Amino acid sequence: MSQYDPLIDSAAARLGRVLEHLGCRVTTAESCTGGGIAEAITRVAGSSAWFETGFVTYANRSKQRWLGVEAEVLEANGAVSEPVVQGMATGALAAAEAQFAVAVSGIAGPDGGSVDKPVGTVWFGWALADGRVLTERKRFHGGRREVRAQTVLHALERLVGEAEKQAANRLSV
Repeated sequence: MSQYDPLIDSAAARLGRVLEHLGCRVTTAESCTGGGIAEAITRVAGSSAWFETGFVTYANRSKQRWLGVEAEVLEANGAVSEPVVQGMATGALAAAEAQFAVAVSGIAGPDGGSVDKPVGTVWFGWALADGRVLTERKRFHGGRREVRAQTVLHALERLVGEAEKQAANRLSV
């Protein structure tokens, strides 16, 4: 068990409550977390009401085949990049009957880092049904498990934030 598990469970449960209130669904597109975001979501009882599907696209060819990320984008930027997570998030949203998508691609370690993209570098993408695509780069510290857990937590927390904004906007209209 990770020190992040209680926080992850709390964020996933909050996400579920907000998405159920909105009548919305979420999909995931994951590389470095290997399905960890989807796993955290499905630990929540009743998540079938708001979780649509998850894509684990570890290999570049999977990102191309299942999410429509163009080979040229991968070649020009590398898998751990803003354009790739944008493509992953929008591809997942297009492939699923969902209103929210999250995508992650990173270097969890212990190897694989470089000067430009050290171990712990993770790119996030969130695609929303209103057409917005948000991206963010984070640098996490710790071993492979810690980097992956922090990635799952951040992905969920930002999803919660975006879903709560939509809920607040609906109330103010």
